[in-house]
Amino acid sequence: MKSISIDRSKSLSEQPEKGHNRWHPDIPPVVEADEGEEVVLETIDALDGQLNASSTVEDFGSLDTGAVHPLTGPVLVKDAQPGDLLEIEFLDVVPQPWAFSSIIPGLGFLRDIYTDPFMVHWNIADGWATSEQIPGVRVPGASFMGVSGVAPSHEQLKHWTDRENVLIGKGGMALPPDAGGAVPAQGAAAADGLRTLPPRENGGNFDVKQLSRGSKLLLPVAVEGALFSTGDAHFAQGDGEVCVTAVEMGATVSVRFKVHKGEASRHNIRWPRFSREDYFIDPQWAAPRNFIATMGMPVTDDGVNDGENLTLACRNALINMIDLLQERGFTREQAYVICSVAVDLKISNVVDVPNYVVSACLPLGILEG
Repeated sequence: MKSISIDRSKSLSEQPEKGHNRWHPDIPPVVEADEGEEVVLETIDALDGQLNASSTVEDFGSLDTGAVHPLTGPVLVKDAQPGDLLEIEFLDVVPQPWAFSSIIPGLGFLRDIYTDPFMVHWNIADGWATSEQIPGVRVPGASFMGVSGVAPSHEQLKHWTDRENVLIGKGGMALPPDAGGAVPAQGAAAADGLRTLPPRENGGNFDVKQLSRGSKLLLPVAVEGALFSTGDAHFAQGDGEVCVTAVEMGATVSVRFKVHKGEASRHNIRWPRFSREDYFIDPQWAAPRNFIATMGMPVTDDGVNDGENLTLACRNALINMIDLLQERGFTREQAYVICSVAVDLKISNVVDVPNYVVSACLPLGILEG
């Protein structure tokens, strides 16, 4: 069994031989693994340990956003070649006892509405997350890795950088390469490496909560050895992660690799896939019997119908759920975080024009009172 151990009292920049926070094909592997061999990877939380159990919102102003998503790895998978499909089986994800959620101004799905910072400290014990900042709520755990990916090729690196620059030029939101906070701190990976905020064809920050223990992630391989890395562990999350944080934690993850030779090339598989053979969490939480849901449709506050706008429908479903939670006694900040860590956004229909429907589902079992 191979492993990468880290010191969680140190930032990734203080132990750069353990990982990286940019995607680049020239980042060298930390370990090599045979197909079928178990590999154990220790990870730091998504903010690289910049927050801790004593942190407050006053600390948000000093956060180095360039250091976000410290990834442990890469792991070179022997015999993996471009055109193959790499299967990553998650054998276990063991959480650390402290975690956090936060509302950070400028980030999140409702960043235009939520402009004040808010922080939640979670205690992880006996399969639950509880917090003094949101009393009366306990969130069931199904730990998973928010970021898992393989290295892009040089051609992909250039293409993805170009397309994101085009998006920025059109007024869209994307983060171009920036050496500030980068690990490695120098060289091509720092100057040209892709930021990890968005997921891409190589995997990355997709925040899919169904990738808990027992799941299998399939990624198309673009470089020799695949160069797999992971980080950004979550104890729990609602589908949507709407405030930009889940129950964020450090973790120890065990994985096993299988190489499907030529599969990506043979079937033109360009995007990640995943599968599992059981529930990703206890069935009572995977499909809660006791829940309440709000709906959203593409209609603006002043009554204008913006037909087939799924983003607006999603926004309205979320705002309606926040209103519901406030009716039950939570503050607007508490409600937003609850939605991010426990409410599932679901596309209910995309055919009933002009009003597509998004539903926001809250499992009532998380409310202890």
